[in-house]
Formats: sequence, C-alpha cells, structure tokens
Amino acid sequence: MTITFITGANKGLGFETARRLTELGHTVVLGARDAERGQAAADELGARFVRIDVGDDASVATAAADVRAHEGRVDVLINNAGIHGRHAPVEELTGDDAAEVLQTNVVGIVRVTGAFLPLLRRSEHPVIVNVSSGMGSLALTSDPERPESKVVAPLYTSSKAAVTMLTTQYAKALPGIRVNAADPGYTATDLNGHSGPQTVTEGTDAIVMLATEGADAGTGRFVDRFGPVR
Repeated sequence: MTITFITGANKGLGFETARRLTELGHTVVLGARDAERGQAAADELGARFVRIDVGDDASVATAAADVRAHEGRVDVLINNAGIHGRHAPVEELTGDDAAEVLQTNVVGIVRVTGAFLPLLRRSEHPVIVNVSSGMGSLALTSDPERPESKVVAPLYTSSKAAVTMLTTQYAKALPGIRVNAADPGYTATDLNGHSGPQTVTEGTDAIVMLATEGADAGTGRFVDRFGPVR
C-alpha cells in the first residue's frame, strides 16, 4: 500500500489530488492548517487528517511524529501548500509581504521535506512532488503567446521559481529519492478566484502522474499535464 502525505489538502488542488490518489488505492494522509476544514475534507474522502502548518517548525515536527506513530513511513510526499500573498501594486509591496509568501511557498517545503525525510527513507521507492507553477518559468513568463506572460505577481512568481530550483537541487542531493516538480497550469481554484480555464482535475494531472509513475521515471524534472516545462 502506497502511503501519501499531502500538505494543504483540504481544498483545491490538494483535495482533488487526495481524492484521485485515494481512488487509485493510496493510503492518503491529508495535511492542512485548519483543523475543522481538514478533518471535514478527510472524512469526505475516507482519509486520515493530520494538522500541519508548514510555516511552523513545531507543527511540522508534530505532524511528522504523528505519521511515524500511525503509518510508520511515507512513500510519497506532496508539498502542495501555497499562497498567493497580498494583492497590491508593486510599489506597495513590503518586505513582510515577501516574507509571508516565501515562508509558506519555499521555506515551508524545506521545513516539511526535512522533517519527513526519515519517513521517506523507510520507503522502498520514495517520492517527493513539489507543486510549482509555470508562473515561475522564465521562458513561459517571457513568451507573449503564453497566459503566464500576462500576469504581474512578483512575490508568487518568484516563490515558484524558487520551488523549481529547490526541486532540482534536492534531486541532486537526494539520489535515493525521486524529486520532481509539477506545474498544474492555469486552473480554477481559490488562488485565482476560479478564473482558470482548466478544471481542478486537469490541474492535478501532472501531480498524480508524478506520484504514481514507475520508480525509473526520473528525478529533477519539471512537468505539466502535457510534458516537460521549460
């Protein structure tokens, strides 16, 4: 049985990923910061809920200890939790605004990955999937034919560029673990006011693929539902 832990899984891409992987036979441990919403989501899916605030060391350590006590290992870690940050003109953005986004989207991945590595190392074929975005791609955000080039969101986009680089660096540093990044694409979620043209199911295609592919599929990749992302 594949044991999968997903952060930020009480709604949106995280919830749909949890739903799809549960249907595929994974034992899903649903992580979320809000205990009430997280438990409700887990109950709906028949998953187990573990509270985790990726911005807090103690919360992450407690979550890892909980999983160790109950499941004993993690086969797939999906770092999905992320925020857009404050909507404001560029000239009004502050250091605190930047710190908030980077703490969740980037530092949170470092914090969770570090805490869960001992559990991943108990797996025969451990996998880490980081949910990044084409919004962090220099190529896509510079291509006038791509929707990514039409958006100005300095903090969110820079955080996702960092997530992609973290992924490639972790892949090199952790040769025994398959570490890849997924670009969901422009998907209708709370993050964008449900303006994306893709369904949430389409938005989870790359995440689910990376979580379920064979052990020899490769590491250090950045992919969307159509293939490699530049």
